Amino acid sequence: MTPPDRHLHVNGDADADATEDSILSLEHGDLHVCQDGPRDAPVLLLIHGSASSSRSWNALVPLLATLHRVIRVDLPGHGRSAEPVGGDYAIPEQGHRIGRALDQLGVAHALVVGHSSGGYAATALAERRPDLVTALSLINTGPGMHAFIAPGPTTFDPAQWPPTDEQIRRFASTGFRPGYEVPQELIDELRGMTYRAVVAAMQASTAYLNQRALPDRLTVLGKPLQVIFGDQDRRWRPSSAADYRVVPGAKVESLPGAGHTPILEDPQRTAALLLSFAASHTARAPKAT
Repeated sequence: MTPPDRHLHVNGDADADATEDSILSLEHGDLHVCQDGPRDAPVLLLIHGSASSSRSWNALVPLLATLHRVIRVDLPGHGRSAEPVGGDYAIPEQGHRIGRALDQLGVAHALVVGHSSGGYAATALAERRPDLVTALSLINTGPGMHAFIAPGPTTFDPAQWPPTDEQIRRFASTGFRPGYEVPQELIDELRGMTYRAVVAAMQASTAYLNQRALPDRLTVLGKPLQVIFGDQDRRWRPSSAADYRVVPGAKVESLPGAGHTPILEDPQRTAALLLSFAASHTARAPKAT
């Protein structure tokens, strides 16, 4: 197994709590991960949505990393992760790759948090590796295509890729509550992706949902589940959060005034809900002897 290529971004003393970026060599392409917080603390794994990256969690990480080892991944073709060899963006394959990444990092158990379509990769990880996943938290993750309410797909012209700032703003606008300015960071992230990566990742999410709705998958898994939904979501019908109540024991929580991306729009309230759930469903990693 090839050891990860690690780089520390130190906040304060150069200790185990420093931010650490790693490029992990996997069989289908390198995967970028970022770690914060005490390395012996319970693990929270954060998975971003399509056309984004691990940086979408930046506002939330400082609120979580005092009590948790926070691990973020860039999904294949996103952020600093390579496009998958062979172009396989299928959601089950993404779950497999994330599991392999956690193995390289020495993680035995994690509470997995997915935002938007990142919730599908989180679910696929639990399907492929139930031994790793102690619980799931899904943030504005659509339960099925029947709940999708955004306008028809934005047609980017592959011959004129990358798109302009204005085209990306129009595409991303439904990802936030009305009046919220699309962050320039997000615009830059999408522009840095290939046309193939953007389209293939979205098609993979649709295919995963069309194969089987998420509440049905989660019911079979039997993992503790938290669902957080901004009630101003303009991509997924906010009332569809209730679809998850069929999952035994599911905790469904609404964020009034938040749109599709509360991890950026309202990190304080989002973190409070995550920490409350995590307090009941994480275990501290054993100290090395």
